[in-house]
Amino acid sequence: MTKLVAALLIAAAALVVAVPAAPGADADGAFPSVISVDKAKRTATLPLFAGRTAAGDTTYYIVTESSDKADAGRRGVNYAPKLRHALGTKAVQTVTADGETLVFPGTVDFSPRNVVTPDKKNGFPPVKAVPGAVGDTTYSPLITTGDGIVLNAPQVANSSGQADTVTTIDKAARRVTEALFKGFVNGTTNYYLHTDGSSPLLAALETSTYAKNLAAAPGRGSNAASSSLSAIIPIVNGPRGRSNRQRQGLQSALLGQGQPLNIEQEPVGVAAYSPLWDVTPAVWTKRAIARGQRKRLTSASQVAAGVRAHRITSAGKSKANRSLAGLRAIGFVSNCSIVAFG
Repeated sequence: MTKLVAALLIAAAALVVAVPAAPGADADGAFPSVISVDKAKRTATLPLFAGRTAAGDTTYYIVTESSDKADAGRRGVNYAPKLRHALGTKAVQTVTADGETLVFPGTVDFSPRNVVTPDKKNGFPPVKAVPGAVGDTTYSPLITTGDGIVLNAPQVANSSGQADTVTTIDKAARRVTEALFKGFVNGTTNYYLHTDGSSPLLAALETSTYAKNLAAAPGRGSNAASSSLSAIIPIVNGPRGRSNRQRQGLQSALLGQGQPLNIEQEPVGVAAYSPLWDVTPAVWTKRAIARGQRKRLTSASQVAAGVRAHRITSAGKSKANRSLAGLRAIGFVSNCSIVAFG
């Protein structure tokens, strides 16, 4: 896996008046302000907010998490207390309020074209990966007004275009429909947004915004209460085959067989949950494959058991995650909010 690791590494709250809470809805989702979820199409429609950039241009954003429990409840968004640990780092940009409008120092260029050229044989790692949206030097989806509350507020559209994850947007009606990924947490299917990534490779693969400053979020390789992160586990070389019920993995996904079906370590509703996911890729060993032990995994505990049994090894070389039996992070942070369960 030396070449794989090298490719990975090289490619590698807000003021209450300023952001009005959206009305709750029966969305079969993780947070009540989601307007609707279409699991068949893998999309979610959410409230859309209008803000302004430092240059005076309009920018549109969504709100998915708050680090404060009361604030999260009022807004109808996910409660993610771990986000407060990112305060004081570049992962959080401080915004100001002009009446009911938030003014963002950092913003996004949505004009580039997202490019992913798969390896012809194995799909992953790709031959080329260029993100289709790039945050400026100040941008981060995490924001604060300086009151100690952190909101997850990814920007999704402005005069340069819109995020590649946006399927429809209605600025007048203030709603936006975003693409979802399907994954697993604790053996249960979940559906999540994929809005930002801290590396060009990650952002290109997820068709999200390249937000370099997310890499400053503390807690790499840790699921502790003091970490701002929780792990996401992509399986690099899972079973292939479009019709294979065990299919999973980055190689399979880049070969056009379906989504990668990643594994999330923590669900919404627990204190350990964070939408900032510490990318911790896992690789089935040649020995496990030869013995027919490779299968679809749906929980972090299954991954940890595979590591302890020497069936699974690390693709990353960053910090080892003790809660995953020492599986190593790759050093990338993905901003992905869970919006629904299957």
